[in-house]
Order: sequence, then structure tokens, then C-alpha cells
Amino acid sequence: MDSRAWKNLFSVFLNLGRVHFFRCLPKKEKRSGRRMVRGKTQMKRIENDTSRQVTFSKRRNGLLKKAFELSVLCDAEVALIIFSPRGKLYEFSSSKCFSISKTIERYQKKVKELDLSNKEIRENTQHVNEDAISMAKMLEHIEVSKRKLLGDGLDSSSVEELHKIENQLERSLNRIRARKNQLLREQIEKLREKEKCLLEENNKLREQFRIEQEKLSSRQGDMELVKESTREEVETGLFIGPPERRIP
Repeated sequence: MDSRAWKNLFSVFLNLGRVHFFRCLPKKEKRSGRRMVRGKTQMKRIENDTSRQVTFSKRRNGLLKKAFELSVLCDAEVALIIFSPRGKLYEFSSSKCFSISKTIERYQKKVKELDLSNKEIRENTQHVNEDAISMAKMLEHIEVSKRKLLGDGLDSSSVEELHKIENQLERSLNRIRARKNQLLREQIEKLREKEKCLLEENNKLREQFRIEQEKLSSRQGDMELVKESTREEVETGLFIGPPERRIP
């Protein structure tokens, strides 16, 4: 017998042995109600080429199915592009009127708009940050100047800077004095106007008092005249009859 015949005979005996072996195995017990937990798949490259190709086919079909379901159930525009390890293209587009290129154009347009808006936001944010930094520096400079005007932090100041601070204080003092004098003058003017009003009111009261005094004097004079006339009438009354004899 040649080698090919021996190989065929050996494969027949091998298959018969496998069948006999599986028949002799004890029957599996019925599964309980519990569901078998599938092991967690490790996220790393599958080294075996056959296993990797089988996994790719299964996962690709599942992904295409999920894309189709998402487009139908949610009325979403879905575009899917897949390249196999060998470079073969698989694509899916939910749009019936347009191809997948239209969805890609729409995506690129949206990305461009988002880039422009993000660029504007970044520019505005940069301007705001620059303004905030300049404002912080200005506030710090004002705070340092304020402390120096109050006499603090003068150790690091030069003679020229101290001279400028002195001139600034003199100008501030002159403005303060000018403002104080202006307020004093305004208060004096107000007091003079008030004095004038009081004098006018005093003169009015004096005139009213004089008029009342004259009225009172005229009333008293009239009363005196009335009393005098009454007295004269009593003294000059007529007496009818013989005169009375008076004993000396």
C-alpha cells in the first residue's frame, strides 16, 4: 500500500475512534435556569489571523446592523465607513436620495463652522484674558501708588520718584485747599442770605408792632375822650328847684 492509502485508512480509524469516544461520554445534565456569563473580552489585537478575520466579520455586521437600526428608529442621518485589514471598503448610508459623499460634505461643512465658532471663542477669550491681565496690573500699580502716597513702601523709591510723589502731594493739597475755600465761601454766602432774610423779617415785625402800637394808642385816646365827655355830662346836668342852703 502506498502512503496515500495509509493516510486515508488512518483518517477513517481516527474518525471512528472520535465517534466512539463521544458516544461513550456521559450525557450532559440539563442546564439550570441560570444564564452562562460570557467572559470579558480583552481589548487588544487578536494575534491569530483566522480568529481576527472571523471577529472582524461578526463585529462589522453587528455595527452595520446597529447603524441601520439607529437611522430607522431615530430618523437620524447615519454614514458608516469601514476598511478591512486588507483594505476592502465597507460603507453604509441611511440617506436614500444622496450617497455617503453628501453626508461627508455635510460633516465637513459642520466641522468648518464649528472651527470658525471655536476660533472666535478662543479670540474673545484671549482678549478677555489680556484685558483681565492689564486690569490686574493697573490695579496693582494704583495700589502701590496709593501706599506710597500714604508714606508706605518708600524704601525702594528713588530720589526722582520721591520728588514726583512730593509734587503730586502738593498738587493734591492745593486742590484740597481750593475746594475747602470754595465750600467756606459758599457757606458764608448762604449765611449772609439767611441774615438778610432775618433782617427783612425783623423789619416787617417791627413795622407790624408799630402799627399795632399806633392802633392801641388811638384806641386808648378814644376811650379817654369817651370818659371825659361822660364826666362833663354828669357835672353839667340841670337841677330844677330852689337852691340848697349850705350851712357855713
